[in-house]
Amino acid sequence: MTPTPAARKSFLLLFFKKDALASFPLFVILAFLTVPLFGLLTAGNILSPPISADDANAIIVSLVGGAVALVLIALFGTPLAVYLARSRTRCSAVAEALVLIPMLMPTLAIGILLAAFYGPAAPAGRALASLGIILTNTPAAFILAALYAALPTYVIAARAALVEVSAELEDVARTLGQSPSRTFFRVTLPLAQRGLAAALALAWVRAMGEFGIVLIIAYYPQGLPVRLWVDVQDDGIQAVFPLLAIFLLVALPFPLWLGLRARRRFA
Repeated sequence: MTPTPAARKSFLLLFFKKDALASFPLFVILAFLTVPLFGLLTAGNILSPPISADDANAIIVSLVGGAVALVLIALFGTPLAVYLARSRTRCSAVAEALVLIPMLMPTLAIGILLAAFYGPAAPAGRALASLGIILTNTPAAFILAALYAALPTYVIAARAALVEVSAELEDVARTLGQSPSRTFFRVTLPLAQRGLAAALALAWVRAMGEFGIVLIIAYYPQGLPVRLWVDVQDDGIQAVFPLLAIFLLVALPFPLWLGLRARRRFA
């Protein structure tokens, strides 16, 4: 028996009603997560007052320092993530625990401990200073803070992506005469690129937004988070929205682009 148009219409209305009811909690969660963006939209004129020279310098410090840190993270964090993904020894378990410790510690505590180790009064700090390397309140200290903030996040996220790549495919490539490096770049990397892109995106956000570690060991030169905090203390919340908008424009497009690009490639 063929359903009448009225019956089909009633069925569709019931279906979409149920679907809407099932999706309502998702809409509530999404609305909750976007509240900070609405806070920016309701902040008034985000173009006034204009940013100062110190604000512009903070933008440059964060962009350059974050970019250098991200390159170092990708170069040194990826081999560690591969090791953690492929090894099942006690040493790899200890290594993974050592990677997790900075993620679990409060960033302010990490900053204090780094200052105690790399500070000018510490033996390591004095030894590095004799070589011309100062790791407190210098651009190098800012990069160091970004590394400690973002490297563990990248390694753990990259490890999760690499675990999903079948080790059997890598074994087949090696039996066909491919070296370990060629196997990684021709087999492992293409299969894990979506997860690795997400890991890089997370690392970029962590490097750009780190406050606790930077506050202790790299207050100068001031990056964006510290500069925002200083401006809030000096001028109040309403005065920092122009710099805050620039901060979001600096921090968010790169991870969003990486995520959307990886999503399109695997759609």
